[in-house]
Amino acid sequence: MSSANGRPSATLIAALAAALLAPIEAGARECTEPLSAIFERVSPAVVSISSVKINKGKPQNRFTTVVGSGFILDAGGHILTNAHVVDGATGISVTLDSGDRAEARVVGFDPVLDLALLKVAWHARLPSAALGESAKVKVGDEVIAIGNPLGLDQTMTRGIVSGINRVLPDVPGTSDEPMIQTDAAINPGNSGGPLLDRCGQVIGVTTLITQEAQNIAFAIPIDVAKAVLPQLREAGRVTRPWVGIQGQMVTASLLGLLRLPLAPGFLVEVVEDGSPADKAGLKGGHLSVSIQGEEFLLGGDILTAINGQPIKGPEDFKEPLRRVGPGQKLRLTVFREGATREVTLTVADRPRLPYDLPAD
Repeated sequence: MSSANGRPSATLIAALAAALLAPIEAGARECTEPLSAIFERVSPAVVSISSVKINKGKPQNRFTTVVGSGFILDAGGHILTNAHVVDGATGISVTLDSGDRAEARVVGFDPVLDLALLKVAWHARLPSAALGESAKVKVGDEVIAIGNPLGLDQTMTRGIVSGINRVLPDVPGTSDEPMIQTDAAINPGNSGGPLLDRCGQVIGVTTLITQEAQNIAFAIPIDVAKAVLPQLREAGRVTRPWVGIQGQMVTASLLGLLRLPLAPGFLVEVVEDGSPADKAGLKGGHLSVSIQGEEFLLGGDILTAINGQPIKGPEDFKEPLRRVGPGQKLRLTVFREGATREVTLTVADRPRLPYDLPAD
């Protein structure tokens, strides 16, 4: 577009200027704050947690002190940390960045996700950490961890996101929720502390290191924590639908090698006592076999469909369970001893585990 004298119009000039400046403005929105400035801004919201645990079975040296980290969520004194830091504690104290100490109580506790919500009563307004969005995290993003490794207060380390959606089913104390993998230095005492993005927002809760390798650590995505925080705050625990079965998919190798009445689907290996599955009459396995390095407990039911939808893979089994809550019904198609039958069960609320802490 040009004016009557052949020169570019003001509208065209403005459009060209906007197009040229757009990359500059986008770059300006990137977080370029010095790491030292991020530390000064966020570290006041990071606390050291000391919990005293007692082993009643030992005649001497029964008391153990566990040191971990946490971060303040709001001015009212709610603190997020790992469940394993305070699990079984007879007393919990929190040391603030200022050096002041306060007793803390457990408000909510979830051993499955390894999260605990604490509360401290404080006479002054407390600083809080800003929560980000772990769904936006990408491999290669720079991250920062602040915590108390080996009791060294307010230590900051840096690294990158090494992987996302890491599921560690063979590691004790982990759930099947995907975690963030990082090479930022994490050590005992960091547990429960924040993993921050380059803008200083919390994108994860540091929770796990592997003893067999170096520079491999994991954090619970903050989106997972945010999803359960209301339940931890209000109910003291996370309500989960409970069916009460354990097992695995029937593999092609299993079908091909064994001359047993089998069908594709989910093999029920264990039925938990008193569970909805137990009350519905589902049967677990009793014959242990190992085939090509895979172990199976055979002789139990095989679930071939849930609510009429065939079970062809692990997600076909997990997804329907994610969509139901306590009190709702599931219609299961069960293959047993060469015959198929329909079983309906009522999903229950997972009962408290022996190591669940009650909310005060």
